[in-house]
Amino acid sequence: MRWMDDFVGLFFPRVCNSCGAVLLRNEEQICTQCLMSLPKTNFHLHLENPVTEIFAGRIPIMAASAYLYFAKAGRVQRMIHQFKYKRNLELGRMMGRMFGNDLHKSQLFSGLDCVIPVPLHWSKQKARGFNQSEIFGKEIAAAMNIPLLNDVLVREKATETQTRKSRFERWQNVSYVFRVVEPEKIAGKNILLVDDVITTGATIEAAASTILEVPATSISLAFLAIASH
Repeated sequence: MRWMDDFVGLFFPRVCNSCGAVLLRNEEQICTQCLMSLPKTNFHLHLENPVTEIFAGRIPIMAASAYLYFAKAGRVQRMIHQFKYKRNLELGRMMGRMFGNDLHKSQLFSGLDCVIPVPLHWSKQKARGFNQSEIFGKEIAAAMNIPLLNDVLVREKATETQTRKSRFERWQNVSYVFRVVEPEKIAGKNILLVDDVITTGATIEAAASTILEVPATSISLAFLAIASH
């Protein structure tokens, strides 16, 4: 009942996950003003962009994009924190839908066969309760009318946090971490590999390299956010 929602809202107001303002009745997760001013990168429209530059000479990719720019202590970082650490899964789904709709309109991301989320180690996923890449990756897959394959790529060992590690240390930390099970499911397919935030790219490089060992596979990449410079 609407009056009950209004009453509860007096004591527990719904707030924007970007700016913290109280949401209006017709707003969900992010206020209209923040939605209109999201710092979109539009990398999905450009074959060469800052994400493709990160992987140049490291792994062969067909296309790559990040949805939003984030700055430390900024609004996008707040949104991702609410999603990953405050368990606001609907916010993650909403961002996945918006990003997926943009990717679906891009010629650079046409011809994809499936979406694979970068997996967490089972112990970390058990502690968190979900894999954030799978949550928004499922929405990207739905928007692009392709399947999500969350059982093909597995993370075989838990790794230390990447924070404060050098680029080489990050690469060492994730080397030989991933394994493809049932490779016949992805042989010959053009795969969209998705993760939340792109920094040095060490984790994605390791995951993509593992997938590319399967015959005739190709890789495109998508991230929710990339640091602004």
